[in-house]
Amino acid sequence: MRYNNDKRVVMTLDAGGTNFVFSAVQAEQEIIDPISIPADGNTLEIVLNKIIQGFSEVKAKLNVQPVAISFCFPGPAEYELGIIGDLENLPTFRGGVALGPMLEEKFGIPVFINNDGDLFAFGEAIAGLLPEINQRIGSSNSPKTYQNLLGVTFGTGFGGGIVSRGQLFLGDNSAQGEINRMRNKLHTNASVEENVSIRGVKRIYCRETGLTYDTCPEPRAIFEIGMGLREGNKEAAILAFHRMAEVAGDAIANAVTLIDGLVVIGGGLAGAYPLFMQRLVDEMNTNLTTMVGTALDRMEIKAFNLEDEGEFQRFYEGDTREIKIPFSTNRIKYDPMKRIGVGVSRLGTSRAVSIGAYAFALSKLGNP
Repeated sequence: MRYNNDKRVVMTLDAGGTNFVFSAVQAEQEIIDPISIPADGNTLEIVLNKIIQGFSEVKAKLNVQPVAISFCFPGPAEYELGIIGDLENLPTFRGGVALGPMLEEKFGIPVFINNDGDLFAFGEAIAGLLPEINQRIGSSNSPKTYQNLLGVTFGTGFGGGIVSRGQLFLGDNSAQGEINRMRNKLHTNASVEENVSIRGVKRIYCRETGLTYDTCPEPRAIFEIGMGLREGNKEAAILAFHRMAEVAGDAIANAVTLIDGLVVIGGGLAGAYPLFMQRLVDEMNTNLTTMVGTALDRMEIKAFNLEDEGEFQRFYEGDTREIKIPFSTNRIKYDPMKRIGVGVSRLGTSRAVSIGAYAFALSKLGNP
């Protein structure tokens, strides 16, 4: 459901380890200039007062009463209860902090907190990749419609979120979509995040070039080297992103086997998709081998690279046909080609999270 004509206002927060960035959203658009407050503080009381200060400043800029507060905050957490656990980047949060209930008492409106991967996926399902693909397929002869989405973010870490038939999937322990905890295909005692992250890309480039981590270029520069846009070891740059793609593709294939939906990629590394996307999709489409030596498709469905026009055309066309309904003169359209697509964020990660937070709050509040 779209909320682009909804007049209700929701106050939001992008809670990073360095800064708290506050804003307000109406009709899926930010309606004030964001307010940034440093996230540091020697005590929990200082940090909590900064959060209260930020939302108070946002509220003072609004011409209407906000109906809710909705934002992403790092975990571990019990998001449905609004309780934040022991945070690595905000060490003053220890032993469980009832952040949501505190804000509800302070501002007198409902408060919704989620993981950024979940809200990213929800934003792309509401107004990003999912509706775009359905709109494009709707102009074809295919009866296909997509209702499920796996959102993943490549950046400081490897995050994820799941949307199924218009609903954000919420686990019993606020640990849903934690794709970063899957086993690493290349390093079986490590998590996938060791490769699918900024540090993973840099580590491979350093290893191949003999550079130390401190002197290694950042992933953007490594991408530009791989694309031939700046000087450097092009082969090492390509390998760094291909290793990321191989590990990510393996993990995403495992997840898609259960979810059976489109995949959207966001995060700080998503812009490097020309170097890694096809390799990632190829990994998802690899074969397994049975105990008698025959090939077995890794997934029951075939993955397509939605950023490649040739691949998108095959995805779009499918295999639509008409079949006869038994004991009837009528016929029905049928597309037996089981397929999904993998694409990059259509909204941009930050905007997708913002729309996701806004839409999640309104979906919980119901119609005005």
